[in-house]
Amino acid sequence: MNATRKKVEFGDFQTPSALAESVVKKLVELGVAPDVVVEPTCGIGAFVTAAASKFPKAAVHGYEINNAYLEDLTHNLSAASRPRVHLRQADFFATDWGSEVKGMGGRLLILGNLPWVTSAALGALNSKNLPTKSNFQGHSGFDSISGKANFDISEWMMLCLIRELRGKPYDIAMLLKTATARKVIGFVEKNDIGVGYAGIFNIDAKKEFNASVDASLLLLRFTGEEPRGTLEYEVFSSLNSHDRVRVGHRHGISIRDLAVFDRHAHMVGQSPQKWRSGVKHDAAAIMEFTQTTGGLLNGLGEVVELEPAYLYPLMKGSDIGSNRGWRSKFVLVTQQKTGEDTAHIQRNAPNTWHYLERHADALDSRGSTIYAKGHRFSVFGVGDYAFRPWKVAICGLYKKLNFRLVGPINGKPVMFDDTVCFVSFETESAAQEALDKITSEQTTALMSSMIFWDEKRPIKSSILNTLDWTQAA
Repeated sequence: MNATRKKVEFGDFQTPSALAESVVKKLVELGVAPDVVVEPTCGIGAFVTAAASKFPKAAVHGYEINNAYLEDLTHNLSAASRPRVHLRQADFFATDWGSEVKGMGGRLLILGNLPWVTSAALGALNSKNLPTKSNFQGHSGFDSISGKANFDISEWMMLCLIRELRGKPYDIAMLLKTATARKVIGFVEKNDIGVGYAGIFNIDAKKEFNASVDASLLLLRFTGEEPRGTLEYEVFSSLNSHDRVRVGHRHGISIRDLAVFDRHAHMVGQSPQKWRSGVKHDAAAIMEFTQTTGGLLNGLGEVVELEPAYLYPLMKGSDIGSNRGWRSKFVLVTQQKTGEDTAHIQRNAPNTWHYLERHADALDSRGSTIYAKGHRFSVFGVGDYAFRPWKVAICGLYKKLNFRLVGPINGKPVMFDDTVCFVSFETESAAQEALDKITSEQTTALMSSMIFWDEKRPIKSSILNTLDWTQAA
């Protein structure tokens, strides 16, 4: 197995010794004093070594699937720590962790760095280093049947440990992707598992692992009892920082900064107008065009001639997010409302109908049930809101609150792709008034307090739709 494949398959981002020592030092500062330390995927042993050094009275148990790592670690252990360090070759997914720790007396600390790899990445490698497929995340519908949803292996492993040890007082401190750490906290809260303290300490993953992800140390101190009140936790910018942000929930919503949210909570309610996503067609090469000197050019390299009736100016999420102007792009919009019969296209725009029929095989094979159950050549994300001339729009993929006022082009309303959220208006003045409220200091502060910027799509319609911007000064 080559090194690159091995690193992917086993999520093999070995923890630098200095980082492991910093993590354990932070745990000591926070009052973590275990009698037993368990490292379930110890690798080359940075955390085993650090724990043996910083917790001089604790027994340290290291488990690892790669026997070569264990042999090197055994050789490198100091003579003083060897009597307290117990190493074992073990497959995490084949280990009964509840039974494993049952006979270990005293306060338990589970410590380490679980694999940073997704189930999809392992599936692409036909890897056997996977948990048994199950609906561990509680999905509904098709994903609950197929277990198809992609997930971080570390998330599955964390939830496995937490389930196995429920009812036992212990501490767990793991290096994880930050988004995974939040999912674990969400699981703990949803399942009413008692936690005395929860904290996330950001780390520089690029520096430590040469990985371009947001990562952190997650510390959970389980009480073994029923929870008292809602679970709130602290987020620190680094292991050495003492400045913290309090994170939790309000009104069933995850809040990134409770202090800021509480100052502006009077604006939480219902948006005066529902934020919508742009047109979704799942066939960009066929449904989107660029105007060239030779005519309309689709994504297949075809120059076509279509009637203007069903063509609308298109701005992509990247255009909105980067403040670009319109780039002479168009999208073919076959309906004005979901479920509308598309037969009128054949009567009103025969060239367009023939074009759609020519690409019918691709359009008819689109996966969503909306296409399968709807009229032929359907799209969705359409309604009267899509055809109003003035819009306030934002791209959900960008890491900033950049709202834009977008007016009609050549007398037709602009359409967006489905990475854009927008509200729409009949007049420019109404749209401008809304934009001024939406971008006010109060509103942007409240929105920012609800947005987790490390997420793939941080700006969500669910957040925008909870804001009553009319309450802004």
